[in-house]
Amino acid sequence: MFVQEEKIFAGKVLRLHVCTMEGAEWLEEVPEDTTVEKLKERCLKHCLPGSLEDPKTVTHHKLIHATSEKVLTDTKTVLEENIQDRDVLLLVKKRAPTLLPKMSDVVAEEKRKQEQKAPDKDAILKATANLPARSVDRSVTHHNMRDFQTELRKILVSLIEVAQKLLALNPDAVELFKKANAMLDEDEEDRVDEIALRQLTEMGFPESRAVKALRLNHMSVTQAMEWLIEHADDPSVDAPLPGSAPAEAPAEGAASSAEAAAGPSSEEGGEEAKDELTEIFKKIRRKREFRPDPRAVIALMEMGFDEKEVVDALRVNNNQQNAACEWLLGDRKPSPEDLDKGIDTNSPLFQAILENPVVQLGLTNPKTLLAFEDMLENPLNSTQWMNDPETGPVMLQISRIFQTLNRT
Repeated sequence: MFVQEEKIFAGKVLRLHVCTMEGAEWLEEVPEDTTVEKLKERCLKHCLPGSLEDPKTVTHHKLIHATSEKVLTDTKTVLEENIQDRDVLLLVKKRAPTLLPKMSDVVAEEKRKQEQKAPDKDAILKATANLPARSVDRSVTHHNMRDFQTELRKILVSLIEVAQKLLALNPDAVELFKKANAMLDEDEEDRVDEIALRQLTEMGFPESRAVKALRLNHMSVTQAMEWLIEHADDPSVDAPLPGSAPAEAPAEGAASSAEAAAGPSSEEGGEEAKDELTEIFKKIRRKREFRPDPRAVIALMEMGFDEKEVVDALRVNNNQQNAACEWLLGDRKPSPEDLDKGIDTNSPLFQAILENPVVQLGLTNPKTLLAFEDMLENPLNSTQWMNDPETGPVMLQISRIFQTLNRT
């Protein structure tokens, strides 16, 4: 049998699956020595009949090997591109190159930006030169806000004394405040998120360090982990947080309460109950003592200030680090001692507050006293008590009375 010579020496024929972005798909059979450019021409003839009349059509398209995501080179053969039988190729039109903007367009764009640009200080002064001056002294505004915070604290100090006296007359006051005292033992700020703590300990961090890291980072596992890694070699990593109070001893007096209630003499029992109530008030005050922000304490101590000075500064400035720093560098007024002074009980402001029916009713509620104590030492908790259905109305009336008398 006679066989043509070119067929004897012809390369292996490959069957290739060709796809387009429009969803067309077909089988193309080509010898392995076919160039990619020739293969691309055959593909274009199949999917875009008549397109080869434009010589640029071939250069505007490319073939991509689907498995390797490689763009095939036009001058290489199918064999050189290591294409195998039944491989999938993708025929894609190349993106048109980005045209450079015309100079006129650039100039117009710059002009538009200049027109939209905000006026500078000189332009503002020129435009407002003929307007009457109505400037506000911001230092006075800041001073008034400081006066409000100071006065509110004085009001709370005096109202706490009144509330204690009123509640001492309540026969159930001891039991009520025992429950309140127990609630304070479960204060959320003293607890650590169990799930977050377990996540950190499972990573291999010591429990004591994990607890410290979580308290420093507001129970955020991610931030606590970053802190632990950053301070892994810090010699003071296991030191207790500055300003943290030692653990309270278990509250005593439950038995004495029962004995006082069952005493032989009502007068004697009343005295014991009064003494017990005083002790509970003291315990509540100790538990509600000011808690400085540990991060702010560390930051200010690193500036060279003593820990006690730093805690005093944060207490005076409601745990605001920047304000505390200014207080430490300034005249240090008001002093920490000034925070414990109450308002003049004969002043019109205090008399107006005491005459308000909502306030009068609120002062007989033990929860109101707890709220006052908490806001006194932790002013940032004021929002919580303002939103409370029992204490919120009382705080609203105090604020309204203060604002009304402050305007007159």
